[in-house]
Amino acid sequence: MAEDGLRIGGLSSGLAVILNGEDGKENSSRSHFVSCCDDLGHQSVERTLEYVFALPNKSLGPLVSSVDRNVVRSILKNEFLKYHVNSEASVSNRDGIAVDNGSVPQIVGLEEVSICGDIRIVKSPLLLESFAMFSSARGNVRVWKGKWMYEVTLETSGIQQLGWATVTCPFTDHKGVGDADDSYAFDGRRVKKWNKEAEIYGQPWVAGDIIGCCIDLDCNEISFYRNGVSLGVAFSGIRKLGPGSGYYPAISLSQGERCKLNFGAHPFRYQINGYLPLQEPPSVNACATQLLQCLSRLLGMERAERSSVEKSRSLKRFVSLEEIFYPVSHGICEEFFSVLEADMGSIEYVSWGIVVSFMMEVFGVQVPHDYSSLDRVVDVFLQYQDSHVMFEHILNALSCGCKTASIVLTECPYSGSYPYLALVCHILRREELMVLWWKSSDFEFIFEGFLSRKSPNRQDLQCMMPSVWWPGSCEDVSYESSMMLTTTALSEGVNKIEEKHRELCLLVMQFIPPISSLQFPGSVFRTFIQNILLKNRGADRNMPPPGVSSNSVLVSLYTVILHFLSEGFSMGDCCNWLKTSESDGCHVGFLHRGGQQSFPVGLFLKNDPHRADISRLGGSFSHLLKSHPVYDQEAEVIRWEEGCMDDEETRVTHLTEQKPCCCSNYDADFSRSLKYPIRYAAKGSRGHCSPNPERSAQVAAECSAGNLNDDIADKPSTSDQSESEFGYHPVRHMRIVPRESNTSTTTLREEELLDALLLLYHVGLAPNFKQASNYMSHQSQSISLLEETDKQIRERPCSEQLKRLKEARNNYRDDVIDCVRHCTWYRVSLFSRWKQRGMYAACMWIVQLLLVLSKMDLVFIYIPEFYLEALVDCFHVLRKSDPPFVPSAIFIKQGLASFVTFVVTHFNDPRVSSADLRDLLLQSISVLVQYKEYLSAFENNEAATLRMPKALLSAFDNRSWIPVTNILLRLCKGYGFGSSKHGESSSSSVVFQRLLREACINDEGLFSAFLNRLFNTLSWTMTEFSVSVREMQEKYQVSDFQQRKCCVIFDLSCNLARVLEFCTHEIPQAFLSGSDTNLRRLTELIVFILNHITSAADTEFFDLSLRRNGQSSEKVNRGTILAPLVGIILNLLDASTEPESIGKNDVVGIFSSMDCPDTIHCGFQYLLEHNWAGSFRGDAYLTKLRQLECFLGLVLCRIETQEIEKTRSGTVTDADDGMCCICYATVADAQFVPCSHRSCYGCISRHLLNCVRCFFCNATVGEVIKVSEKTA
Repeated sequence: MAEDGLRIGGLSSGLAVILNGEDGKENSSRSHFVSCCDDLGHQSVERTLEYVFALPNKSLGPLVSSVDRNVVRSILKNEFLKYHVNSEASVSNRDGIAVDNGSVPQIVGLEEVSICGDIRIVKSPLLLESFAMFSSARGNVRVWKGKWMYEVTLETSGIQQLGWATVTCPFTDHKGVGDADDSYAFDGRRVKKWNKEAEIYGQPWVAGDIIGCCIDLDCNEISFYRNGVSLGVAFSGIRKLGPGSGYYPAISLSQGERCKLNFGAHPFRYQINGYLPLQEPPSVNACATQLLQCLSRLLGMERAERSSVEKSRSLKRFVSLEEIFYPVSHGICEEFFSVLEADMGSIEYVSWGIVVSFMMEVFGVQVPHDYSSLDRVVDVFLQYQDSHVMFEHILNALSCGCKTASIVLTECPYSGSYPYLALVCHILRREELMVLWWKSSDFEFIFEGFLSRKSPNRQDLQCMMPSVWWPGSCEDVSYESSMMLTTTALSEGVNKIEEKHRELCLLVMQFIPPISSLQFPGSVFRTFIQNILLKNRGADRNMPPPGVSSNSVLVSLYTVILHFLSEGFSMGDCCNWLKTSESDGCHVGFLHRGGQQSFPVGLFLKNDPHRADISRLGGSFSHLLKSHPVYDQEAEVIRWEEGCMDDEETRVTHLTEQKPCCCSNYDADFSRSLKYPIRYAAKGSRGHCSPNPERSAQVAAECSAGNLNDDIADKPSTSDQSESEFGYHPVRHMRIVPRESNTSTTTLREEELLDALLLLYHVGLAPNFKQASNYMSHQSQSISLLEETDKQIRERPCSEQLKRLKEARNNYRDDVIDCVRHCTWYRVSLFSRWKQRGMYAACMWIVQLLLVLSKMDLVFIYIPEFYLEALVDCFHVLRKSDPPFVPSAIFIKQGLASFVTFVVTHFNDPRVSSADLRDLLLQSISVLVQYKEYLSAFENNEAATLRMPKALLSAFDNRSWIPVTNILLRLCKGYGFGSSKHGESSSSSVVFQRLLREACINDEGLFSAFLNRLFNTLSWTMTEFSVSVREMQEKYQVSDFQQRKCCVIFDLSCNLARVLEFCTHEIPQAFLSGSDTNLRRLTELIVFILNHITSAADTEFFDLSLRRNGQSSEKVNRGTILAPLVGIILNLLDASTEPESIGKNDVVGIFSSMDCPDTIHCGFQYLLEHNWAGSFRGDAYLTKLRQLECFLGLVLCRIETQEIEKTRSGTVTDADDGMCCICYATVADAQFVPCSHRSCYGCISRHLLNCVRCFFCNATVGEVIKVSEKTA
C-alpha cells in the first residue's frame, strides 16, 4: 500500500474534509480538500478516526469490528488521553496567593466579616447588590507575588470603586476602597482613580462593561481594562507585601449598584496575557476542551460532505460517514460527560467556557447559520442526564453574553447580542429545553439578560462613527456619505437584534407550561411582564430603589410589545390564540384596526397586588376603594367607535377616506428624510414648526420657568373651579357589555399588552427620550455657537483674540461632534419609522380611551396616572422628533385632534387629583399655542372654543398662573404698543381674543376674580424683581442663579403686563364703568412699576442683571416692560373718549389723585424719552407719544389745580373723623357687619377681594352696608 497521508487536490478520492490553518475550523475562503485513502482508492476508517481524534498517522491499527461506542471509548482511553491531555495539560505557577477559607477545594468568594454596609449576593456565585448608601467588601484571597486579575461585570453604571486593598484598609459608611493607604480603586462613573486622593483616569463605563482589575506584584503596578482594552497603568510603585499579608480584591458600591465578580469561577471574557485568575480553573477543563475539538472535527467532516455531495458520490468507502457519525459522536459525549461527572464542580466552568464557544462555532456567528449541525449536537447532548444542568449554565452564559456584547460597526448587521439571541432562539424551539428554562429558578433573570442591550459611551460611539458630518459643517465632504453608510449599518444591526427579541418573546408567548391546572398560551409571558413591572416601580425616580431592571430591558420589552401591537404578529399561529377586540382583521396591527374598539375596565378596577399601589387620577387606589367602591364592573368591557369623540366634519380614523398620519404616505421629502436622516438632523433639532416671533425666554424654554415655583412664595388663590362642568354625564357613543366568559379572561389580551406598554414607556422610555431631547437641543446650540465663532474668526481679529477664538471653536466643534454621535444613536435606536408610527397610533388609541372613560366618573378616577403621563410625553416626543414624523401642519389635524379636546377639557378637571398632572396638561397647551400650525388646531376644535377661555381665567391661581399667562400672551399678542415691529399680529388668535372678551363680559364674577389675581401677581413679581436687583447691587456680584431668577421674573412681569394691556383694550368698561376700584388699582400698579424701573441706582447693573447669553439687546432693555404700560394708558384714553364712556370714571382724575406727583411726572417723562424707534416700523408711534404727552399735561394740570384748591380751602384737621382712615381721600361711607368698623366703600371692596375679615379687628365680615342706607 502506498503511504497514507493528507493529499491536497480536488481530484483526489477519499473523504473531503475542510481544514483551516489552525484547528480544523471552517473557513470557506481558505478551505481545501484532503483525502484519506489507501493505495486502492478506498477510504480508510482508521485514518478517518485518526483525523477526528488528532492522532498521529497510523497510530491506530486495523479495526477488527465495526465502529461502535465501545470502540470509540477504547480509542479515547488508550490512545487519545495518551497523546493529548497529559501533554497539553498546563501547570501554572500559582505561588504568591492564599485563600483564607481553608476549604478544599479552595473557593474564592467574599469574606463575610469584611462587609460594611449591606452587600447581598442576589444570585450565585457572586452577583452583588448594595442595599445601603455605601457598602464595601473584600474577597477571601490575598496575593503578594506574581500577576493576578479578576473581572467585574457591571450590571449598573453608577458609583462603584473597584480594585485592591490590604486588610488594614478601613471600611465605613462613607469610605471604601481607594480612600485609605494601601487601597487602590477605579470608578468609571466619575472617571477617576482613588488612593486617598482622586485623579482623572480611564473612560466612563456603562452597564454591561467588563472591567479587568489587574495587579502586577513583580513590577508593583495596578492596571484596569475596559472590555479587554487597557486604560493604562493606574498606580505604580505600590508597597511590597510578604506572605503574611497581601492585597485583597475589594469593591465599594453605592446604593442600588450591582455588579458580578468573577475571580475565576467562570472563564474570563477578556483574559489579559500574563495574568492568572484568583480562582484556579478546574483540572478537567483541558480534557473537555480536547473532546469538544474532536466533535468539532467530526462535524467539519460532515459539513464538508454535505457541501460537496456530487464529488462524494464517486468516492469508494468502506463505510459511510453517516454510519460512523452516531457511534463516534456518542462515544465522544459519553467520555465528555463522564469527565464532568468525575468533578461536578467543573460543569459550570466548562459550560460557560468551551461548551458555549463550541456551540457558537458550530452554529456560526454570521449568517448563514448551520442549523443542521447544531441540531445534531443538541440531539446528542440531550441523551445524557447531566446535559440538563449543562444547558441551564449555557442559557445563563448566553444571557450574560447579551448583556455584555457591544455593537461593532464592521460586524453589522449581525453584531452585538445577535449571535447569542439567534442561537438561543433556535435551541428553545425544542420543548424540552423550553420547559427546562421555565422550571429554572433563574427564568426571569435569564429572560431579562436576553432582552438586555449594551448602550455605548462616548468612546464607543467614536469607534462606531469615526467620521461625523452635519448640515452646514466644514468637515470633509466624504464624511457625509460615510456617515450615511454608518447610520444605515447601525440601523440594520439594531433591527436584527430587535427581530430576535420578538422571536424569543413569541416563543415564550406560545409556550404552555406543563402543569396540572389549565393554562393558555401567553400566561408565562403575562406573568413575566407583571413581575417586571412590579419590580421596576420607582425606576423613574432620581434614586431608583434596589433591584430594578436595566433600562435596556424595559426598552427592549417596550419595543417588542409596540411592534406586536402596531405591526402585528410575525407568526401566524399566534393570532389563533391571542385574545383580540375583533374577530377578524388579525393581520392588521391592533392599534391600526379602527372601527369598533373595546377595553376591559377591570384592568383599572380590580384589586390586583401588582397594581394596587399605582397612583390613579382620583388618588390612591386604597382611598378610592373606600370613597368610591366598585363591585360588579370588573366584568365590564367598554366598546366605542373609533373617532366618536371627534367632530364629524374633521373626524379622521383608520376607516375614513383620509387616513391618520400613522397610515398615510407623504411627499418625497419625508421619504428622503427617512432614507438619509443625517441630512435633516440640524433642521429637526432647531424645530420643524414655525414658532411665533419674539418668543419670551419663559415660553422658549417650554415652561421651564415653572421650576422656579419652589423659589416663589405661595400666595392665596382666587380661582374657582366649577365642578358642574365635570359632573356625572350620561354615557354616550359607547356601550358596556359583560365579558364573554371566565375562561377567556386567562388568555393574554392585546389590551393587557397596551396597558403594559404604557407603563414600560413611563418608567423606561420617557427618561431616554428626555435625554435625546437634551442632546438635540445642545446640538442646535453648539452649532449656532460654532457658526458664530467661525464668523468672528473670518473678521480677522487681533492675534490674541484669534487664539482664544480658535480654542473656543475647537471646544464647540468637539461638542457638536459628540452631540451628533449621540443624536444619531438615539435616532437609530429610538426613532425608527415603524416606532414613530406605532407611537402615533398608541396616542390616538389612548386619548380616545381617556375621552370615552371621562364620561364615566366612577371609572375615570381609577385610571392610572401613567396613562395620562405617557400620552402627553409620547405626543411631545413625536412632535419634536428628528427627523419629523410628519409635517407639523397635519400632525394634529390627521389623527390627534382628540388630544386637543382632552387637554382643554381636563387641565382643570377636579376629578384629576394630582395638581402636577393638571399642570402637565396646561403646559402642553402653553407649548402648542406657540406655533401657528397647532394654534389653528385649537381654533378649529369645538371643545377648545367652548371651554378653554373660561377655564383659563379660572385656572389663573397661585400654582398655574405661569403657564396660563403664557397661553393668554400667545392668544392675545400682536396688537399691543410696540409689538408690531416683529409682525406678532400674524401669530395671534383673533378667534380666542373674541372668545376671551365674551367670557369676561358674560361672567363678571369670573373676570373680577381673574383681574384681582392679575393685579396681585404683577405687583408681587415686580416687588420680587426689585428686591433681587437690590440684593445683587448690595453684594455687587451677579450669581448665575440670581441672574436666571431676575430674567425669569422680569419676563413674567412683562407677560403679565401684556395680558393686562389686552384687558384694557378689549374690556375697558371694567375699568371705566361702575366702581373706580379696578381703575384705581390699575393706576397704582402703573405708578408702582414706573417707580421701580426709574429708581434703579445703577442703570448699568440693572441691565446686566437681565442680560442672557446670545440674547439681543431689544429683549433685555426696559422697553419690554414699559411698552405695555404705555399701551394700557393709551387704551384707557381711547376708550374714555367713546360716547358710552363719557361721564364715567375719570382717568385723569384717578392719576392726579395719587399722592406721588413727582413719581408720576418722572415716570411719564421716562416713557416719553425712551427710544421707541427700535420697537416700531416707521414713525406711527410718534402720534401715540404725543397723545401720552398730552395726557401727562392734563394730569399735571389737574394736580396743580387740586393743590391750589387745597390751599384755598385750608388744611384738613385731625378732628375730621368722617374721612376713611385707610386712604384719607374719601368719606368713610361703608360699615362692616357685625363689628361696625367704618371705611370708604372703595377700600372695603378692594380688601374683600382677597380677605373676608375686618382689617381693624379681624372679625369675619357678614355683610357691608352703606352708612347712608343704615341712617335711612
